[in-house]
Amino acid sequence: MFSGLSFGQYLPLGSVVHRLDPRTKLVLVLAGMSAVFLARGWVSLVVAGAAVMGLALASRVGMRSYLRGIRSLWLLVALTALLQMFLVPGTRLWSLGALAVTREGVAMAAFMVARLVLVFVLAQLLTFTTSPVALVDGSERLLAPLRRLGLPAHEMAMVMTIALRFIPVLFEEADKIVKAQVSRGASFQAGGVRSRLQALSSILVPLFVRAFQRSDELALAMEVRCYQGGEGRTRMNRLCLQADDYVFLAAAAAVLVVVGVLTRT
Repeated sequence: MFSGLSFGQYLPLGSVVHRLDPRTKLVLVLAGMSAVFLARGWVSLVVAGAAVMGLALASRVGMRSYLRGIRSLWLLVALTALLQMFLVPGTRLWSLGALAVTREGVAMAAFMVARLVLVFVLAQLLTFTTSPVALVDGSERLLAPLRRLGLPAHEMAMVMTIALRFIPVLFEEADKIVKAQVSRGASFQAGGVRSRLQALSSILVPLFVRAFQRSDELALAMEVRCYQGGEGRTRMNRLCLQADDYVFLAAAAAVLVVVGVLTRT
């Protein structure tokens, strides 16, 4: 049920994307998401999608890993598609009482699903190719200007990174709980909607308990290591932009310009 999900895991493969500065990868992901949401038609979305798929291929992470991660998003994708198909007015294709599926709704549903998939691929790309330490350092450096406003850049970067890294841990815990419940005779597929929701509670309650236990263990581990936030913190490896970083940043800027021009025409 939850096995095989890979979102949030770091895969050290040594590709050109892996070797990029973490700040560059963060900017690339933000630029890619901006291009995807900026696109207003299929032509501009195809341009943004080609750039995203190019990054995914350059990461040398197999598409199977990306597809496994996308499986956890199927409910959101399906809900988005259904809302678009039934709520967008236009030429009716099929009716169910007061509800009707329109040709324009189907086109918009396909467009929105493509957007969601591309955004999720970008999010996976960041976690697949960036180690937790590098992700914290890169996020902190990008958020550093906010210190002038009194915002704790290091703590914000740490919280975001821990949240990302907890996703695969929670999936693993959920899979263990499901297997334990099934071994005791529980069934999550039989019965109606009500019985399935009741069975789901036997997963959520122990999952929340384990999540709080893990967070408490993490806080204790940070405390015994005398973690004091970003104050006085040093780094073994200094972040420095290389030639590849500038090439990828220039390509991202070009994609944004092209998508912007296509959107206006």
